[in-house]
Amino acid sequence: MNALARHRYHRAAPVVLVLLLLALITGVAAAVSTASSADAATATTAEDAAEGQKLFAANCASCHGLDATGTDGVAPSLVGVGAAAVDFQVGTGRMPMQSSGPQAIAKRTQFSEEEISQLAAYVASLGAGPAIPTAEQVDPELGDAAKGMELFRTNCAMCHGSVGGGGALTQGKYAPNLWETTPTHIYEAMLTGPQSMPVFNDANITPEGKRDIIAYLKAQDEGSPGGLRLGTIGPVAEGMWGWLVALGLIIASTVWIGARSS
Repeated sequence: MNALARHRYHRAAPVVLVLLLLALITGVAAAVSTASSADAATATTAEDAAEGQKLFAANCASCHGLDATGTDGVAPSLVGVGAAAVDFQVGTGRMPMQSSGPQAIAKRTQFSEEEISQLAAYVASLGAGPAIPTAEQVDPELGDAAKGMELFRTNCAMCHGSVGGGGALTQGKYAPNLWETTPTHIYEAMLTGPQSMPVFNDANITPEGKRDIIAYLKAQDEGSPGGLRLGTIGPVAEGMWGWLVALGLIIASTVWIGARSS
């Protein structure tokens, strides 16, 4: 009996009990904190969406309709396009459009970053769609520029050029220059397929592949290893410049010789 009592009231028992109580209190506090953070995030999102709805009614509803379901022949429905589409279109200044035309032109944005986030939150609340990518997803330092080059030249170069310099399309449209486009907007363009651009979802190009493409495009900012860019189209442009210079010299020499002989 005494042995059982000594085992039950071991000297270490109070310490063990205190540690167990501390662990229990810590776990409960963490769970409550997580729940509170989730509620706060939900409340913030709901507040942003409410503010975004006001901005939408004042600036976008005239074309897209008060319920954002679009207007025939004027503007498409925004239900289900997601926050990424709004962040791209409004963040690059393409929306609201300055004037009607074959393509929305990038210009200085009319909204602050907070207002763009609020508009994106509102449109995202209308239906599920692509979300704005995280900083990790668009970080070119985490991408492989060599793999990105292969993906870009397979999927993008036919419109944007081999190094993202842009190019003309049909019916007055064009593929824009990508050198000054932010990594986030490049990722969002691949994800949402604005205007003439096709959608490259995660089944077409994985998130890692999109980041590799961003790494390749940002590598073009480092300049041309061969010196002058010469239009950055590649060997064809370089050969053309060679021919133009050579022919120019030949013509100039011919004219000079003719003038001297006369």
